[in-house]
Amino acid sequence: MRYDTFLGQVQARARLSDPGAAETATRASLETLAERVPATVAEKLAAQLPREIGEHLRRVAYAPDEPETGMRMSAHEFFDRVAQRASADRPKAVHEARCVIEVVDEATGGTCTAKVRPSLDDELARVLFSGSTGHA
Repeated sequence: MRYDTFLGQVQARARLSDPGAAETATRASLETLAERVPATVAEKLAAQLPREIGEHLRRVAYAPDEPETGMRMSAHEFFDRVAQRASADRPKAVHEARCVIEVVDEATGGTCTAKVRPSLDDELARVLFSGSTGHA
């Protein structure tokens, strides 16, 4: 999937006003995801995405004491971080992150679900992987 196609999909699913808003949502969601999952998982996912999108997974400084598991955080903490990075309120950040993950999963042929979901706790995985409609 091309970069502009990826952002167009995020923009449409999250009902965002422009590609810049889709880029912000994508960056906030993937940088937070990169903190949460093992570094090797983030790198493998990044390699399957358009370079500009994959960079959001690569630029995060990993917790040196948790490189194999990612930084532990609750679903609430995860979405608070996304909201802070996106300068959005929490409900908007949750919806946008779900849309981003849905597009990432399609762009990687299901790799996101197969590799990322098992590294998340059940509550975070359930919400994050519920897609643009809010259903798993």
